Amino acid sequence: MMRSLLFVLSLLVALPLWAAQVSVPAGQGTLAKAIAGANPGDVLTLSAGVYAGPVTIDRPLTITGTHDAIIDGTGQGTVVTIDAPDVSVTGVTVTGSGLDSQNLDAGIKILKKADRALVENNRVLGNLHGVDVHGGHDAQVRGNVIEGTQQFRMNDRGNGIYVWNSPGTLVEGNTVRWGRDGIFSNTSRKGTYRNNLFRDLRFAVHYMYTNDSEVSGNVSIGNHLGYAIMFSNKVVLKNNLSLSDISHGVMLNYANNADVSGNLVRGGADRCTFIYNAHKNLIYDNRFEGCNIGIHFTAGSERNVLTGNAFIGNRTQVKYVGTRDIEWSFEGRGNYWSDHPGFDLGGDGIADSPFRPNDLMDHILWSQPAASLLTGAPAVQLIRWAQSSFPATLPGGVVDSAPLMAAPTITVSPEYTAMEADAAARRKESDLDDFDANDLASH
Repeated sequence: MMRSLLFVLSLLVALPLWAAQVSVPAGQGTLAKAIAGANPGDVLTLSAGVYAGPVTIDRPLTITGTHDAIIDGTGQGTVVTIDAPDVSVTGVTVTGSGLDSQNLDAGIKILKKADRALVENNRVLGNLHGVDVHGGHDAQVRGNVIEGTQQFRMNDRGNGIYVWNSPGTLVEGNTVRWGRDGIFSNTSRKGTYRNNLFRDLRFAVHYMYTNDSEVSGNVSIGNHLGYAIMFSNKVVLKNNLSLSDISHGVMLNYANNADVSGNLVRGGADRCTFIYNAHKNLIYDNRFEGCNIGIHFTAGSERNVLTGNAFIGNRTQVKYVGTRDIEWSFEGRGNYWSDHPGFDLGGDGIADSPFRPNDLMDHILWSQPAASLLTGAPAVQLIRWAQSSFPATLPGGVVDSAPLMAAPTITVSPEYTAMEADAAARRKESDLDDFDANDLASH
């Protein structure tokens, strides 16, 4: 029995040694013919030139080459379909998918049971969807340049990377531009999406029903919305950048038990952060800067902890309409507010007086927009002075009992700063005409 087991193990170890290295010439049908004639484990190396697609990889193979090796689907369906486990597609260019959104035409599609696929260092250009991980477990999508279509309506485009029901997916180090969403993760779990760059998209990262996963170290520049975590549980959202995004930097919409930390949102978004019907989230050490609203917090959200965050130079730091007080400090540590004229006589880094970011007039202006015509009236200024002098007259709202005297710093590289400036210069008022972040039907 032991000898038989050792023999089987020796076969498994030796299997890669039997893999053939096959050079595939460019041309019509040459790649499909090479796949059909290959043995499991073979490496098919593509030389420079155009290879006609679509093709299906139905056995464990490696397809590799240079970016001058172009697999072109000529507008017919998905260009490369992976329908076997342990397949690698590396170093080539994939282009020319169909544009059928019902069939989810893509540059590269990973099907159910096509586990442990590796899609690495490719150029995936001009397809409806870039990479569609559609049921395969433990896929890795790393270091690719993915550029989608630029159809007039953003919602008619496809996603750079679409992850559906594919546990264990790793999406790392990709650059995604144009198309609809950079990563759209739907009905999945245990994924890791980190260190990607997203530009000129609807959402950089869009979560629907995706649990127990991580979004970290990503950079969103000039998108309509940075990071939308929706209908998802136990998501870690940390150390991401949202620079010059248009509508929102971070959205928690029906998202619970999330860990949101170390993120930077800056550059003129309508709302740095929007929290809607989201519960039991830990939101700490983030920096929200230069938005129209620093954080819009709805009354349906409960048992969230906010501590160590910085609210800097937002036109309105907090928008919250409620009748009861909500405490935004935790274990004696609150948040930094750029408009809080606090003192720290004890030298412990905590301001000596609490801070309320909103007053009664804010509540009136939000519920009765026509009242904004009276903003500069002496009566309004008198009401605000009275409330600042007599805090007992303040309505229910956010209270920070231990405001910080210093803000957390989050650095941005010169490369990303230049991209941020370019995105801000190109922004137009019409950018939101075909998109409403609050319209769930559009998601």
